[in-house]
Amino acid sequence: MVATSLVPAPAGSTTAAGRVRANGPVLHPRLVAVVTTVSCAVHLWVAVSGHHGVWLGVLMVALAAVCLPCTGHIWRHCRLGALHQVTVAAVAMAALHALLLLGSGAGHAHGAPAPSSAVAVSGGTQLLLVIALELATALSAATLVARLRHLSV
Repeated sequence: MVATSLVPAPAGSTTAAGRVRANGPVLHPRLVAVVTTVSCAVHLWVAVSGHHGVWLGVLMVALAAVCLPCTGHIWRHCRLGALHQVTVAAVAMAALHALLLLGSGAGHAHGAPAPSSAVAVSGGTQLLLVIALELATALSAATLVARLRHLSV
């Protein structure tokens, strides 16, 4: 990738390949698009694996289908609407997975025997990894929105 500068280029400057560089950040939107794509891919992979039942699998595919078009909008045009949608969706997913983690009792239970299998612990670990991925997605999109607002002032 030629245009990876975090500093906005002057309007009309060209890259080594002769293309006009956008007036704004280039690497940051691409990073947000990649992180969002990874999040969508994880949801699709989990849905296809079939560990959550049919209706949750369909829901995960639908959620990935809603978020996937935003990656293209962010990659090509860095649209604020897409960034806001990704931020809100990622925060909602992180909150939902945190509630699932707290409700599952993975690794922690009051008045119940401790989980004796590695499945309960790995389920909690997987939820924590998903929460971390969603928070990374939300944080990267939110910082790009803040950065774009700062550049427009």
